[in-house]
Amino acid sequence: MTTFLAVTLTTLFSVTALLALIRLYRGPSLIDRVVAADMLLATMVGAVGAEAAVNRHATTLPVLVALSMLGFVGSVSLVRFAVREDGEA
Repeated sequence: MTTFLAVTLTTLFSVTALLALIRLYRGPSLIDRVVAADMLLATMVGAVGAEAAVNRHATTLPVLVALSMLGFVGSVSLVRFAVREDGEA
């Protein structure tokens, strides 16, 4: 059961990260790229959280908090920049 769970989670997170990277590369606008980067970061948080849950340890909790804060601050900053750029044009 544990092997099946590990393979399934690895496959799902890999596919999600690959799709986010494709959108990050192909995104026609800045907002598409911001959403893709946020999705990639959320996938990383999910993968680290799943690894911590499967191995039953909480030592990665500070890493999860730091990644979540990085994603939030980065998204808000880039959206504010994009809104400011649209308003000046």
